[in-house]
Amino acid sequence: MNRLVHESSPYLRQHAHNPVDWHPWGEEALKKAREEDKPLIVSIGYSACHWCHVMERESFENEAVARLMNEHFVCVKVDREERPDVDAIYMDAVQAMGVRGGWPLNVFLMPDAKPFYGGTYFPARNWMGICSQIAEAFQNQRSALQQSAEGFTTNMHYTESEKYGLPLVEDSNVTISSEELKAVYDKLAASFDTERGGTNGAPKFPMPSIWLFALRYYQQTYDSDTLQAIKTTLNGMALGGLYDQIGGGFARYSTDGEWFLPHFEKMLYDNAQLLSLYSEAWLVTKEPLYKRVVTQTVAWLTREMTHPEGGFYSALDADSEGEEGKYYTWTKAEIDSILGPVWGDLVSGYFQVTEEGNYHEEATGHATGKNILFPQRTLESFEMEQELLSDQLQPQFDKLLQYREERIHPGLDDKILTSWNGLMLKGLVDAYRVFADESFLKLALANAHFIKNRLIKDGLLYHSYKDGQAKIAGFLEDYAAVSEALISLYQATFDESWLQLAEQLIDYAGEHFWDENDGLYFFTDASYSNELIARKKELFDNVIPSSNAIMATVLYRLSLLLDRPDLGERSSQMLQKVKPLLLTNADYLSHWASLAAYRSTPTVEIAIVGPEIEAFRQKLEAKYVPNKVITGTVTSSNLPLLQHRGSDGRTMIYVCYNRACQLPVDSVAAAWELIG
Repeated sequence: MNRLVHESSPYLRQHAHNPVDWHPWGEEALKKAREEDKPLIVSIGYSACHWCHVMERESFENEAVARLMNEHFVCVKVDREERPDVDAIYMDAVQAMGVRGGWPLNVFLMPDAKPFYGGTYFPARNWMGICSQIAEAFQNQRSALQQSAEGFTTNMHYTESEKYGLPLVEDSNVTISSEELKAVYDKLAASFDTERGGTNGAPKFPMPSIWLFALRYYQQTYDSDTLQAIKTTLNGMALGGLYDQIGGGFARYSTDGEWFLPHFEKMLYDNAQLLSLYSEAWLVTKEPLYKRVVTQTVAWLTREMTHPEGGFYSALDADSEGEEGKYYTWTKAEIDSILGPVWGDLVSGYFQVTEEGNYHEEATGHATGKNILFPQRTLESFEMEQELLSDQLQPQFDKLLQYREERIHPGLDDKILTSWNGLMLKGLVDAYRVFADESFLKLALANAHFIKNRLIKDGLLYHSYKDGQAKIAGFLEDYAAVSEALISLYQATFDESWLQLAEQLIDYAGEHFWDENDGLYFFTDASYSNELIARKKELFDNVIPSSNAIMATVLYRLSLLLDRPDLGERSSQMLQKVKPLLLTNADYLSHWASLAAYRSTPTVEIAIVGPEIEAFRQKLEAKYVPNKVITGTVTSSNLPLLQHRGSDGRTMIYVCYNRACQLPVDSVAAAWELIG
């Protein structure tokens, strides 16, 4: 009996009517495997995963394949976005087997849930062969399979310190020299694609945390090559097929090396981080393109990704009507019919749309007649070239968007994930702090209240929300991402309740996730990890920064805002622990590198007191100074930076470094002189 019909995950529900007797991950499936003495198949994917859909069509909807699986295995379907803890364990196992990881991830386990074999996508014939061979081996060579499983499981129990030779750190005095920071940046920069942006090769992923670190490095060095690398990347992404040119929002990655052909799904976590990146980059460059990207992406978020209660949905599928990218591609005839021949030619010229199509079949190279909108030049330069007035083309783009809205939309994964909502909340707040657009703040506040009211119960943060129900105890990524967003929200609003909530979440994480022996946080809550064969720690960045790196950054900022040396010391110990790895292998540690950039120079602590705190805050945000914390109150506050501050009716600014403050000043210009 397929049990997925009772699940809330859209991905699991997609498989609810397969002839495979799927179980969700949990004690029921694990108990069944033990009692019936059967191996398990754990198949992991997510709703926007193209090859997950292909394997479902080819294998899991096939009656013969299903009979084979049902007879010999207990079959478990996992939404990796709902259960990143399960995904991390078995992804590590498959990689230890010498298989390059990816999704769908299909892993074979002994009845005690220990893995012995796995892989990613398998064509139906291969999948049936593997299932038959493993079923036979389980009957005739069980001891060998168990021995293999024990070996992979033992490997999982090594701590990160043991795996990577990280030191045990007792001293909290971390130091990062300018030479060390340069060495970290240079190692990253060696892989930059100086012509197209991003990193060398294909596919190309946005990897926002790399470019956020590059911005912080540039802010300290003003190195022109660094700024050029940032601009080349941000321009390439924003003017390529990766970006939805008329609807806003970025696809997950580009399959080629030119940002042209995207894997068309849109993920909340990418767009959250890219809001932060393009907002910060606008402060440095004042490039109109970057502001347009932020504004369009927030419009897409509002239009397509927002729950009525204020939460944000997870993803949009790559496919519609069974075809990848169909929703986003155009023919020249379509554009002409919507806009007329004159405007049609102009818009097609800008987006490089042709009669034969710029989107070719991958297998044959033949033109399809379809086009990906791919401008590769700014709107301003094209308007100047065509002698058009500024924004004269925008109404034409709006007509295309309105027409596209009538098409069959890609599938929406409408579950709400706490960690991804935390990332998007921070992205919106970052955009508001840069552009002072009140609609950004309104959307952010609705989301913050949603998290507070729907995802926190009795002090426990939950990971997922769907159909009115919060479920699955939160992971470290949830506590870290939400806390970081709340700290930013406080600094945008000076509403201390958000700071207090961040402190509560951090203290809970310290009690339930911290490993005193290893000096890092576990990914899972000690109270909710019983069904797992191992507790992992997330050290390296992926498309989302590592939860330990985010947490170390949160601890540092919170220690300054709340004057809590215990948090600062823990952050320092974590960075000190990771520092040897950061200096030798920065590729997947860029969020740690951003924290190292903060720690390489003193962080400016700014306190504003008086009736004009909001106006002063906006002016102070007008320059790019990422290494700062900012507090404010109209009258009085118990926050350490604001205690015993007065303003005699004027608005005063206190500039402090290392808990030592200069005399107050009554203008932003004077404050900038003190900040330097």
